[in-house]
Amino acid sequence: MEEEILEKYKKAGEIAKKVREEGKTLVKPGVKILEIAEKMENRIRELGGIPAWPLNISINDIAAHYSPSFDDETIIKEEDLVKLDVGVSVDGYIADTAITIALSEKDKKLVLAAEKSLEEAIKLVKPGREVNEISSKIEEVIKSFGLNPIVNLTGHGLKRYIIHSEPRIPNCSSNYHYKLKKDDVIAIEPFVTRGRNYIKEEDEDRGLTYSLVREKPCRLKEAREIINKMKNREGLPFSDRWLPVKGIKLKLAMKELKDKDCVEVYRILRGDSKIAQAEHTIIVLDKPIVTTL
Repeated sequence: MEEEILEKYKKAGEIAKKVREEGKTLVKPGVKILEIAEKMENRIRELGGIPAWPLNISINDIAAHYSPSFDDETIIKEEDLVKLDVGVSVDGYIADTAITIALSEKDKKLVLAAEKSLEEAIKLVKPGREVNEISSKIEEVIKSFGLNPIVNLTGHGLKRYIIHSEPRIPNCSSNYHYKLKKDDVIAIEPFVTRGRNYIKEEDEDRGLTYSLVREKPCRLKEAREIINKMKNREGLPFSDRWLPVKGIKLKLAMKELKDKDCVEVYRILRGDSKIAQAEHTIIVLDKPIVTTL
């Protein structure tokens, strides 16, 4: 990997780590998640990065993809289990990291299982390592706590301006075979639950994230404004909070963009019980670099 690219990955990781740790102090009962998201995203910008996606704040049985809309009134409650998933881009080179904050003592075992399985998985990372060895270790550690890994959520590769690429890093043993290569950049992210070991996509139109995947002529001026505003993100996800349009005009513009397949929608992912997550980004080298640790 070229030194200049390596330094950008490292800078993204340093920013993501700092913002993640600062974010932990913001998660308190009575605080609006919209306030947390905007503070953390602004902090990423202050430190010299840009949000690689809208800050995800997924609570309790929501596993991933919840980012507050501009009018979101959700507040943190006394016994919530809160996941902060932070993405930072430096010139398109991405750091991806997540942490779970348990506001109830009874949920701390979930957090510990996620963190311990991630820690043990990272120890196995090296060029030539079969991914299934890492996946099997994640499953083994989680099950040693008497808990379940989410089987249809995986870690993933990271490439410039691409937040999900090969290789996948399943959270349980599977038939997926890939040997890590030098200079691969991967995000390992165990998800842990007491309940069923899979999640489903929700249909609800709130807390959504979007990506601009293609540009097409649009009838509505507001749809054209959204394309112009978001095209410099090179496909990285965005939130309606970042758009110059609000209210009914926003709904109509987003409908046109969805109908024309201009945007991809990241639906909320939900289980049937509380879910914890832990995540770090690793550059695969003879001596791997965990950029977010």
